[in-house]
Amino acid sequence: MTISTPKKLAGITAAAGLIIALAGCGSAPDASNTGTAGAGGAVDGFKPCMVSDAGGFDDKSFNQLGYEGLEKAAGELGVDFKAVESSSESDYAPNLQSLVDDGCKLIITVGFALAAAAGESAAANPEIEYVSIDDMVDNDFDGKTDQPNIKPIIFDTAQAAFMAGYASASYSTAKKVGTFGGMNFPTVSIFMDGFKQGVEYWNKEKSDNVQVIGWDGTDGVFTGGFEANQDAINAAQGIVDQGVDVLLPVGGPIYQSAASVIRSSGREIALIGVDADVFETDPSVGDLLLTSIRKLIDVGVEDAVMAAGQGNFDPTPFIGTLENEGVGLAPFHDFASKVSPDLQGELDKIKAGIIDGSITVKSYLAG
Repeated sequence: MTISTPKKLAGITAAAGLIIALAGCGSAPDASNTGTAGAGGAVDGFKPCMVSDAGGFDDKSFNQLGYEGLEKAAGELGVDFKAVESSSESDYAPNLQSLVDDGCKLIITVGFALAAAAGESAAANPEIEYVSIDDMVDNDFDGKTDQPNIKPIIFDTAQAAFMAGYASASYSTAKKVGTFGGMNFPTVSIFMDGFKQGVEYWNKEKSDNVQVIGWDGTDGVFTGGFEANQDAINAAQGIVDQGVDVLLPVGGPIYQSAASVIRSSGREIALIGVDADVFETDPSVGDLLLTSIRKLIDVGVEDAVMAAGQGNFDPTPFIGTLENEGVGLAPFHDFASKVSPDLQGELDKIKAGIIDGSITVKSYLAG
């Protein structure tokens, strides 16, 4: 296993609007960073820390957003922070223990895959505060977070994905759009569920018949992991070969594999990003991006770290929605002139309908 020092991340994007009040092996090398000069105000000895999942902190997606939120909050508080990367599931528990041993007062786990390890670590260290990104840490499935010292920050991304599905159906001339994921976990399939429902809503409203390739509402195409590797290329290729002209890959850096398949296809195929506004985090694929389904993880992490650093840790779960701006759809950027001039107005109405309940979006978080 390798635990690597996180790379200094460039191009931190400032998120607009206030959201989110809720929301191994061996010893880890020193991955500490000093918060830049700030107003301070942190409680004595406060040290926030973070463990990534296997995607690493340069995934241009949710791990990177989490790191950026931590970095910004540490700078504002004027404190040191530590972040360790995981390369496999076997790293999670040892990485968490390394942060406990290092005196961390707040430990943030990025990704649902760390839920079991986070729950065990929190139970063993009740004096340490934890933040779980993308999972309730309900390992006994009783509907409650397992430990009182864990704050979950989760996102009903089906709502924003619904809008992306509608936009994709509007854009598609092939009448086929596709999606695939890393693994069939709820935090992955929630994007695919919303996407499919959005396409179906378009079909209903427009009496159209756009097909969704790669997800049937229960199962679909998955790579088996979250790496931009040959498995991801094969998954993307299999969907592209079926004639889609929009492709939604869900799972951190696997979008990079999808982009390579799109470029080699010689066809006009639009890509949809997830988590971050990928147009901003990875300009190399900007010309391919129709839009991105956003989770404002950076703002959520910053808010949680600031609260904990000032002695106001609140374990109440936060669920990001369209209403509280915890999720959203990125601008069309280079595709603004390529989509229907009516599309944005229709999306605004859909957003309002989802918020007021007149349009129902089903997900594992909303039923």
